[in-house]
Formats: sequence, structure tokens, C-alpha cells
Amino acid sequence: MRSIGFVGLGAMGMPMAENLLKQQFAVCGFDVRASAMQALEALGGTSAPDAAGAARNADALILMVVNAAQAEAVLFDAGALDAMAKDGIVILMATCAPSAVRAIAARVEAAGRSLVDAPVSGGIGGAKGGTLTIMASGAEAVFARAKPALSALGDKLFHVGPEPGQGAAVKTVNQLLCGVHIAVAAEAFAFAEKAGIDGKLALEILGGSAAGSWMLNNRGPRMFEDEPMVASAVDIFVKDLGIVADAGRASKTPLPIAAAALQMFLTASAMGLGAKDDSQVIEAYRHMAGLKKS
Repeated sequence: MRSIGFVGLGAMGMPMAENLLKQQFAVCGFDVRASAMQALEALGGTSAPDAAGAARNADALILMVVNAAQAEAVLFDAGALDAMAKDGIVILMATCAPSAVRAIAARVEAAGRSLVDAPVSGGIGGAKGGTLTIMASGAEAVFARAKPALSALGDKLFHVGPEPGQGAAVKTVNQLLCGVHIAVAAEAFAFAEKAGIDGKLALEILGGSAAGSWMLNNRGPRMFEDEPMVASAVDIFVKDLGIVADAGRASKTPLPIAAAALQMFLTASAMGLGAKDDSQVIEAYRHMAGLKKS
């Protein structure tokens, strides 16, 4: 496998495509932004006028899009699936509901191609460094064919099961934990501020104590910045925790803490913060507590 089509050259997709190029894969990409395609060409890749063009005769088509609806639009409406090599592999890396992945896989397989369900965790830093965690599922033989490309993107590659949708299930659990961690960190710091404690001091103390976590120390500093860089937006967790809630309902698994976190991200989004960094969910807590931003 050397020929890769790549759709979705955003903040994570572009460095992922660059890492494939560094490993001598031929990458043809498409993005709705002309500037992204120009950037890909500057890195040594080629661009296509549409998604079908990016997929044409590709051994694999990587979809680094926002959700299942975008994946379906690329594959079925834009004709990318039919443009692929006859034995091509769709590598779906978006965060999607497990049920949606299974439905997409059925249509892909009906067209004679294969699908690897391969959502990722690690953010922009992981995409740039090639250190993403990749939770892949699919038939063993298909996964083996996709593995060289996946290994160029992440150094923590797991084959979690033989069925498409199993990777998405692991990512759903991951997003439950991430969303809850961010929300509860925001709750804790707003509580500290209400008690008259400097939030940055609280972060310094708690970040190195038993209460510390990767998420606390990653998102915590941004909770005290006026306009933090957007690594992942509030509305991403509105979407992802919505997927968590739907999956819990479908499996009749109660998820009360995840549900509470979703409500806080929804509150922040309703306050006009949907496009802000997800750390800014703290503003919902500050608002309810009658606090102003530190």
C-alpha cells in the first residue's frame, strides 16, 4: 500500500498527511479550503479538485472529517468510494457513533471495498508528532494491510476487534472520560475561585497532587487565559458527549456523570462559546457561581 487519498486537511489532518509523505507514501488530498491543498502541495503531496479525485485509484482513503455525516457525503454522495482501487481500504478516522460506523462499513463492503474503523486520540500535538493513539477495528487481514499507513500516524496502534464499530466504541469511552475530566476540572477551579483562592495557584497545587491528571494539567492553564488557542472546541464535546449519550441509551447503560458534563458543555455553547477552546466550559461554571473570568 503506497497510494493514499486523504480527505480533511484541517489542524490534525494536515500534519497527518505530512507524516505519511515523510514515510514515502504518495498522498493526494482534498479539502474544501484551497489554502489547505496548496499547503499539501508545498509539502510534496498532490491535490485534487474534489473528494473523488483524491480517492481515484487509491489503495487507501483516509477520512479525517468531522463526523459520520461528512464521511457518508464524501464516500457516497461525492463518489469517492467508487473512485478507489477495486480492493481499496477506507480508513475512517473521524469520531462517529459505533452504529454509524457499522452502517457505513456495510455500504463500503457492498461496493467491494473494505473499511478499517480507526478513530484517534492525541490532538494536534499527537498529529504533528506522529504519536497519536489509534483505536482500530476491522478484519485482521484488512488491518494488516492498513497497518503501515496507520503506523506512520501513531505510535500507539491498537487492533481492538474484528468488527467495524468496535474502534468507535473505544473512542466513545475515551471521549466520555475526556469530557468528564475537563468539566470536573472546570468545576473544581470555579469552586476554588468562589472560595477566594487564586485559580492558578490552585492549579499549581492540585496538578502535582493526587488530584492531578493529564487533562487537568493540559486544560487547566488555558482556563486562566483570556483567549486560549483553540486545540479542541466546546462544540466538539457537545457532539462527542452527545455520541456518548446516544451509545449509552442504545445499550441501556446509565451514564449520569457523562450526562451532567454534556449539560455543562451545552450551557457554554449556549453562552456563545461553542467555537472557543473546550477549556472555556469553565465560563459556564463561573456564570452560575456569579464569578467573572480570572
